[in-house]
Amino acid sequence: MHFEFSPEDEAFRQEVRQFFKENVNPEVARYSFEGCHPPPREVLRQWQKVLHARGWGAPHWPEAFGGTDWSPLRKHIFLEELVNADGLDYGWQGTHMMAPVVIAFGNTWQQETFLPPLLAGDTFWCQGFSEPNAGSDLASLRTRAELDEAGTHYIVNGQKIWTSDAKIADWGFFLVRTDTTVKPQRGISFLLIDMKSPGITVRPIISIDGGDGLAEVFLENVRVPKEHLVGEPGMGWTYAKYLLEKERTSSAFIYFNKRELEKAKAIARLEKIDGVALIDTPAFSRRLAAIEVDILGLEWSVLRILSKETLRDNIDAVVSTLKVRGSELQQQVTELQIDALGPRALRFYDHGPNRKAHEPSAADELWPAYVPGRSNMYFFQRASTIYGGAREVQKNIIAKLAFGL
Repeated sequence: MHFEFSPEDEAFRQEVRQFFKENVNPEVARYSFEGCHPPPREVLRQWQKVLHARGWGAPHWPEAFGGTDWSPLRKHIFLEELVNADGLDYGWQGTHMMAPVVIAFGNTWQQETFLPPLLAGDTFWCQGFSEPNAGSDLASLRTRAELDEAGTHYIVNGQKIWTSDAKIADWGFFLVRTDTTVKPQRGISFLLIDMKSPGITVRPIISIDGGDGLAEVFLENVRVPKEHLVGEPGMGWTYAKYLLEKERTSSAFIYFNKRELEKAKAIARLEKIDGVALIDTPAFSRRLAAIEVDILGLEWSVLRILSKETLRDNIDAVVSTLKVRGSELQQQVTELQIDALGPRALRFYDHGPNRKAHEPSAADELWPAYVPGRSNMYFFQRASTIYGGAREVQKNIIAKLAFGL
């Protein structure tokens, strides 16, 4: 068994790396490096236009819709180089989540209306799935959508929570209950909603890292054209599962983990204890090596899936395993950075709505350029074992699918 990239794939990597080297500007890199959630809308918009002009605005889409015909391994290479270059992954909610569903199940009008402006960087999307008391258990959602008397509009009432990017979103894709007479999974539909519609209130949630990328969304008698229903009524549960299955390896966060490990190494080379670089001390180097081995194992697991290796275990159980290990490593590698910084990690850098960029100066030599963002990133990753499916839920999935428990 050989896990090696072909010479053609390596040449592709160099092409992508050179493009990012020439096009990731300092502003984009700073927001990515410091882990701002979310980056300013205009920064994301301009960056997407750079990618779109190169034909790389949504590499994972089918070529007929403006994507590429890249293999899974080339998509992997692209994303790895993007993260390594401190580029921004524009509009994940739209390009990676909404768009694949509309491409697979939407009609021609929906594809022509919603995909081109997203690809061009002109619209932003948010995901309306989770609700109070219906997070990982989406079958319990209570947001209702009922057709009006004319049968032309859905009237939507309910509440969503932990809605990423709602603050900057033009549109949202929502799971709503359209039928209460069938079993819970069968009564859910997939609806596209204009976030400027009367009756929508977005209330930002300030997270522990100081960011305001999450929000509560309240919907009160929101009128949504019937044409904005994707696919068939009652098929939202199926479409949501399809959406999650399209990104089998993204939940491992392998690119993030590898990049943040390199940052931990860089910090440890510069921080000293009694004149000795932290990376050269036995205790810290052992911790570093242990995490690096785990990340390497996670990477090989991801590559096995991308290489379409025949697996002996249920693929959904494998994906849940990647999610568990990837999220735990997100916490471990950011904690390693904090420990390497020592007292420097105590300084807070505001990444919220009043955020100002950190500009190192001679008078600020106690706070080098590698300090800003590290504590924010650490705090944000406290949620990594919750979002995208809580660790406990993932373990139940693994027990059921892999062991029949």
